[in-house]
Amino acid sequence: MKPILIVLCVILAVIAVFIAVYYILKARALREKKRLSAAPAAGDAAEEGANAKKSAADVFRKYDRSFVLALSYTLLALVCITTVFPFIWMLLTSIKTIEEATNTLHVVFFPAEPQWKNYVDVFEKLQLLTGLKNTMIVEIATIPIGTFVSALVAFAFSKMRLRHKTFWLLFIMSGLMVPYASVLLPQYKIYMMAGLTNTLWPLILPSFFGNVSMAFFFIQFMNGIPNEMFEAARIDGCGYFKSFLLIMIPNMWLAVACQVVFGFVGHWNDFFAPSIYLSSNSPSSTLQVRLYTFAQNADKPLLYAGAFITCIPLFIVYLCFQKCFVGSLAITGIKG
Repeated sequence: MKPILIVLCVILAVIAVFIAVYYILKARALREKKRLSAAPAAGDAAEEGANAKKSAADVFRKYDRSFVLALSYTLLALVCITTVFPFIWMLLTSIKTIEEATNTLHVVFFPAEPQWKNYVDVFEKLQLLTGLKNTMIVEIATIPIGTFVSALVAFAFSKMRLRHKTFWLLFIMSGLMVPYASVLLPQYKIYMMAGLTNTLWPLILPSFFGNVSMAFFFIQFMNGIPNEMFEAARIDGCGYFKSFLLIMIPNMWLAVACQVVFGFVGHWNDFFAPSIYLSSNSPSSTLQVRLYTFAQNADKPLLYAGAFITCIPLFIVYLCFQKCFVGSLAITGIKG
């Protein structure tokens, strides 16, 4: 608890210093403003007094802006440190010895001798490549199909003239209020009767019907695209499906990229569904199931090494798609 208390004390001290400096500068600027306001203003002196007041106001605004920027950057730096620190701790723990990682009397931040062989051992004991292969099969099979079907449904609700489409949209979205646990047992029984348990099919088949939340996101994005483009395409003899492929898809690639990132992260981190349909010793078990099973009898450095390896693809995906992700959220917020 001592390191946490020290960090909290440092954060509070930094904030207190910035607040104190801000009020000191503000008080000084107010005194200067009052002094200049009390000065006589006649003829040239009036113009000089006005310029002095303007200068004092500029100084006050400068102090105000400087404090806001300094405080903002300080808070952002603290947020970044608290966000990145768990990953740094995970990396450092993964190259420690068992004694260093489990020492409760003295916290060891940096290992005396980095144990890089922990990463070699975790590949062998965790069978990481097999889990990675199974997880990537689920990713590749679900993301393209699920995204395409969701976008197609969203196009129908957004751009096609359908009777009572608002009612049907609300009806479909009401499924989000149904807890997944309430339909878990019937789904499991169906997959078991079909002989699909301990395979990847229970994780892949639901994507063939799209995703409600993804479709709603696409609907909000498509509502910002002018209908005149599709009306002109219909005049030229372009059907709905062709308009969807040639007009809508090129104009919504930002939203698609955003949902691809969401879908990849969701399937990569998914533990609940694979743990239900896949046994721990199944050859089809995904990466998260293997990591959970490995955590039952593995030492701490190896467990942290496996966890850090599973985070690397997420870092890569975010770095590659961060501009698309931020741009999609910004455009959706404006047009939605």
